[in-house]
Amino acid sequence: MDKLFARFASATARITGSPLAFLACVLLVVVWAASGPIFKFSETWQLVINTGTTIITFLMVFLIQNTQNRDGAAVQTKLDELIRASDAENAFMGIEKLTDRELERLHAHCTKTAARSQALLDRAAAEREARGMARSAKAGPPKPTRPRPGPAAA
Repeated sequence: MDKLFARFASATARITGSPLAFLACVLLVVVWAASGPIFKFSETWQLVINTGTTIITFLMVFLIQNTQNRDGAAVQTKLDELIRASDAENAFMGIEKLTDRELERLHAHCTKTAARSQALLDRAAAEREARGMARSAKAGPPKPTRPRPGPAAA
């Protein structure tokens, strides 16, 4: 049952998210609006579009939520595997289950760590640049080069 619903939800999301489905809905609304004068813009005429759109929206919410839940779980699983297989801290695995306050604390910790890492990188770059300038100063001014004799002009 789960597999069948997952396939149905994926197929429906793919179809309803297509440009053709959008154009079909626009055409349906245009036909409905054009039929207004025929039905004298009656309450029944209005009820048809209101009921139809309400039912479709109600059902689509559940299909979209199911698709997003599966996609989110797949992305989290992939990220967890990347964390597990790398040198990253394993504490980051499963953080989607933390409270907002715990996530804020973890984000603040990451921000501080990133700032420290950036400061180290900046310091190392400045040191490399200083060493390069010191080497240039030791070597002295560039030696003049003499033009090499080329082939004689004919």
